[in-house]
Amino acid sequence: MAKTSTRPRVNRAPLHRLRQPKTTTNRQASHRLSHVKNATDSAVRSWSSFLWGYLVSPIIGGALVDYYGGKRVMAYGVALWSLATFLSPWAAARSLWLFLSTRVLLGMAEGVALPSMNNMVLRWFPRTERSSAVGIAMAGFQLGNTIGLLLSPIIMSRAGIFGPFVIFGLFGFLWVLVWISAISGTPGENAQISAHELDYITRGQKLVKTQSGGERLRKVPPFSKLLSKWPTWALISANAMHSWGYFVILSWMPVYFKTIYHVNLREAAWFSALPWVMMALLGYVAGVVSDRLIQNGTSITLTRKIMQTIGFVGPGVALLGLNAAKSPVIASAWLTIAVGLKSFGHSGFLVNLQEIAPQYAGVLHGMSNTAGTFAAILGTVGAGFFVDRMGSFRGFLILTSLLYFSSTLFWDIFATGERVDFDGTG
Repeated sequence: MAKTSTRPRVNRAPLHRLRQPKTTTNRQASHRLSHVKNATDSAVRSWSSFLWGYLVSPIIGGALVDYYGGKRVMAYGVALWSLATFLSPWAAARSLWLFLSTRVLLGMAEGVALPSMNNMVLRWFPRTERSSAVGIAMAGFQLGNTIGLLLSPIIMSRAGIFGPFVIFGLFGFLWVLVWISAISGTPGENAQISAHELDYITRGQKLVKTQSGGERLRKVPPFSKLLSKWPTWALISANAMHSWGYFVILSWMPVYFKTIYHVNLREAAWFSALPWVMMALLGYVAGVVSDRLIQNGTSITLTRKIMQTIGFVGPGVALLGLNAAKSPVIASAWLTIAVGLKSFGHSGFLVNLQEIAPQYAGVLHGMSNTAGTFAAILGTVGAGFFVDRMGSFRGFLILTSLLYFSSTLFWDIFATGERVDFDGTG
């Protein structure tokens, strides 16, 4: 497709100042609009299917994590989403709805990943090292995005459009085998850990007691108590905003660079992959800085507020810069800044789940993730609405920035780093 096509409704587009060749015809413009609409419709349908599945599982998965531990639940989750990924080509060859069903299953399985990760961090790391641990774990998530974005076009060019589904699915099964054989649910279950190291991990750390089978059957998370506290709503609000920005960027930025700057799919992958590398690096840096602040005497509450403020205000400002960018290089730089600073939130709300309710961290994570999934669905569909109705991403980027700033204010007012009494009468 030629890069010289005229975009419709050019006066509303953020790049209306770019010169358009006089040779562009109405037929070319119509063809381009049809292509963009098909791309946006496909993106919305695919991501919405994943997110509807992701909406179902976090609360149940989080409760299972609290009862059975992160190791077991993570293993089942990865096995299930690897199966969904592997079966996607078979499903797509039969019907669109069957393929979308595998996307729903993928979302359901992935809903247990973050609660499981948080549970493992809670059990394996002292309080003053959890931010760094979460930073390392989340760096793995972001590097996975990067690897997928960069390798998928190469694999598709050699093995067909469904090649990545088969390869990534098989690697998922291999990962499960390694996870089961190499990881212990708690430090005390690991036969190779020394007494000194075990004492270091558990010193000053109050691990939640493993519940018996009978207790598991009778124990029901106190949802009304959890929802009655403002720190819970601060977490819900932060997770919702984080997910809004995360899934909008992950699902729409390749389309953004392709439609606004007319780069090809391979270039779009590179432009979209770079920010996730920065997110992985800055996420780890944020974790180290967060732990160092706490070790040097800064209160946990103030530390979480500082990290989350950077994680929201930074992307909000950067998206405004992206909105005004006049070239794909400048736009990529602003996007990289937005995604990179966004990772500071991992040392804000994501670690805070373990601090205000260690005994309910899984289910609380699930509740906030469900809210985040609703926000992600609204954001993904909302971006498509702005592209279709207004001819550009401009209005949507401004809206997202305003939401970032509002969420920062709510977090700074109501968040706390202290344990909250969810079991008493207070």
